[in-house]
Amino acid sequence: MPTFDRTRPSRARNILGGPLETCGMVPRTGFFRNGCCETGPDDLGRHVVCAIVTERFLAFSLARGNDLVTPRPEFDFHGLKPGDRWCLCAGRWLEALEAQAAPAVVIAATHEAALRVVPLEELLRHAHDDGHAG
Repeated sequence: MPTFDRTRPSRARNILGGPLETCGMVPRTGFFRNGCCETGPDDLGRHVVCAIVTERFLAFSLARGNDLVTPRPEFDFHGLKPGDRWCLCAGRWLEALEAQAAPAVVIAATHEAALRVVPLEELLRHAHDDGHAG
């Protein structure tokens, strides 16, 4: 089974085909907790959508059984608050979209694998404009 090598620069691409940018370091996000929404064979949830979480999304996620707010020190997780950037599972982001609770997306930091689950048009429609082009 292939493993993720944290010592090599990522060759991952974002949904526009550019280099995948960092999503967030505080808190440190990503399946590999390297700040990027990179994925690999062990990432069954496909944590590939870089989102800026909102109170509405956090409440939605909690109602779906995924508590992203409560600190879990044993996992070095301090809990999310509105405005934090976090790599979300593409399927969960799509569920939130259908429930009108989808948070904004950081396009340049959203992995191209998200396109297997979420249409590009929807991701672009929810794009956060932070002054960076993807």
